[in-house]
Amino acid sequence: MTTTRDIPRETDSDAQLIAASLDDPARFAAVFERHVQAIFAFVAARVGPQRAEDIVGEVFSVAFGRRDSFDLTFTSARPWLYGIAARTLMHHHRLERRWLELTSLRSVEMSGDDFAAADGRLDARRMAPVLARALAALRPHERDVLLLFVFGELTHEAIATALGIRQGTAKARLSRACARLRRELDGERGFDQPADPEEGGSDD
Repeated sequence: MTTTRDIPRETDSDAQLIAASLDDPARFAAVFERHVQAIFAFVAARVGPQRAEDIVGEVFSVAFGRRDSFDLTFTSARPWLYGIAARTLMHHHRLERRWLELTSLRSVEMSGDDFAAADGRLDARRMAPVLARALAALRPHERDVLLLFVFGELTHEAIATALGIRQGTAKARLSRACARLRRELDGERGFDQPADPEEGGSDD
């Protein structure tokens, strides 16, 4: 029989849910439901939506198996889950590169309805292949920090926690990733910029 006590409250933090799941594994389902869409968006940007489903399942399977290692001083599990996703994607780097290459080659087909759509939507569709080429030009660890910043909306501190690196390293990688991405995008538009003097520098 299910009692009110057994039902996770909306106010339960991830830390509380994970702690409870050590004795009652079913409680981890609430963590999954709370974060699966965000993790899916992050993974799908790297490998496409179809492949993302399997990888997201792998991410949460790993997270469930390692839930006893979660630092309960953090109320949100999202940075931790992003970190697991980033490390999982390292094992699928060929799949990621193939997805970005295929996306970069896609042409934009426009129907009559498209011409009536908002300019912003059309611009986004036209930019998708260009953005894919630019992302493919980034180093894997640069894509990690950039997409955690964009999709995860994580701070430098949270990115560092997710990836197990120092905050200064996360900040430096993000800065270089943004600079490299800007150059790639400007190059696609035919505007060359001088090389970043920090391009070959260290992470910290």
